[in-house]
Amino acid sequence: MTTLSAPAPEAVDDVATARRRVRPWRWVAGIVLAVVAAQLAWFLVTNDRFEWNVVAEYLFAPTVLSGLATTVLLAVVAMVIGSVVGGLLAAAQLSDFAPLRWAATLYVGVFRGIPPLVQLIFWFNLAYLLPRISIGIPFGPEFASWDANTVITPLTAAVIGLSLVESAYMAEIIRAGLLGVDSGQRDAARAMGFTPAQTFARVVLPQAMRVIIPPSGSQFISVLKGTALVSVIAMADLLHSVQVIYNRTYQIVPLLIVACIWYLVVVTILTIGQRWLERHFSRGHTANSRGRRHTASTSDGATI
Repeated sequence: MTTLSAPAPEAVDDVATARRRVRPWRWVAGIVLAVVAAQLAWFLVTNDRFEWNVVAEYLFAPTVLSGLATTVLLAVVAMVIGSVVGGLLAAAQLSDFAPLRWAATLYVGVFRGIPPLVQLIFWFNLAYLLPRISIGIPFGPEFASWDANTVITPLTAAVIGLSLVESAYMAEIIRAGLLGVDSGQRDAARAMGFTPAQTFARVVLPQAMRVIIPPSGSQFISVLKGTALVSVIAMADLLHSVQVIYNRTYQIVPLLIVACIWYLVVVTILTIGQRWLERHFSRGHTANSRGRRHTASTSDGATI
């Protein structure tokens, strides 16, 4: 009678005695990056043409800080107006009323398709088309009118141009966020007796914000950098402020470095705020994901 012998147990690696695998290419890549970083730092420090003393002199100059404030103000106003108008456009694009949906789609296509610089110049020269801006009944009496050259200043042209561009992009971002919420969430809210307004405010919007916040933050950063375009219409933003100085002193590179430093500072602050908002609106989703991973791990008998 033949006796079957049990197969030999496979060797099991002991985690306690395991060693990290050596990855030589990672060491090579790290050394290359370190050399490049050292060379860049050496270039920045030893090249006298950067004129770091001039950078330090003008970094906190009143005109530069005033231009920085104008840049931030333009970005905030354009983002607020763009978000409000973009939300209305997103709702119009999702509407069942076809003419409203077509009009919103056309608006988004036009203002996303025309470069922002062209729009800024066009709005700044609006007085050529409309010498007077009036309010009244269409094809009827006027209630009030103003000289277009008085109304369309560099500030108003910049706000109009940036806001229109921002609203078109925000409309697509908000629309994508709303479409990303599963329709079952609306059905469940309706089954619980929620009104359409309550469903949108308490169910749809909080879930959509998780999708809306990241691209909205990136769009805010883009419009902040896009404010540099208003210098072509003599708007005293950050770039225009340093241009006025280096046109007088001919210290072009140091003044441009001043502008770059302030742009980087503001963008870094905005990025930190964006990360905080992302964590805030992803709390439930992250917790559920961790809970599912924890359940799956314990069901397999693994140690957490």
